[in-house]
Amino acid sequence: MVSIQNASCKNEGKSPTPPAMIPEPSAQQALTGEGSAPAGKGVQVTLRALKRIRTAMAKENISPAAGGLRLGITGGGCSGLSYSIKFDTQKRERDRIFEFSQGFIDPAAASEPPIRVFVDPKSFIYLNGMILDYEETLMRQAFNFINPHSTKSCGCGSSFST
Repeated sequence: MVSIQNASCKNEGKSPTPPAMIPEPSAQQALTGEGSAPAGKGVQVTLRALKRIRTAMAKENISPAAGGLRLGITGGGCSGLSYSIKFDTQKRERDRIFEFSQGFIDPAAASEPPIRVFVDPKSFIYLNGMILDYEETLMRQAFNFINPHSTKSCGCGSSFST
C-alpha cells in the first residue's frame, strides 16, 4: 500500500503540506502524518475511512474543529486486546493528534478544519504504524484495523494479541 504524506501529528512539530501540493490519493492509499519517519509510523487512514469518518461526524453533529475520532485499545476480547473507536468532543492532555485535510475528500473543502484522530499514549504503543480502513460490501460495513503489531486476531477482527 502506497502512503501519501498528507496529515500532521501535532506532537511531531511539523506543519502539514499545503493541500494544493498534495497529489490526489486513490481510495486504497493510506494517508499518514507528515514528518513521521520512517514511513508507516503514526496512524494512517485510507481515503475510504476518511470519507466515512466525515460522514459519521456530520450525522453525530460533531464539528471537525471541535472534536474528532478517538482510537484506542482496551483489555478483553477473545484474543486479549480489543480495538476501541468512538467520537470525542475534545482532545485529552497527552493525546497524539493526527490531522487529515478535508481537501482529499473534496478539493473545495481544503480550507475547512482538518479531520482529527486522537490516540492516547497507552494505545499509541499498540497502534503506532497501523492503518485504519473502511470496508463496505454486501455482507459487511465496518472499519478495519490493519495493525503490524497484531500477532493473532479473532475471526471478527475486533480483538488481537501481540
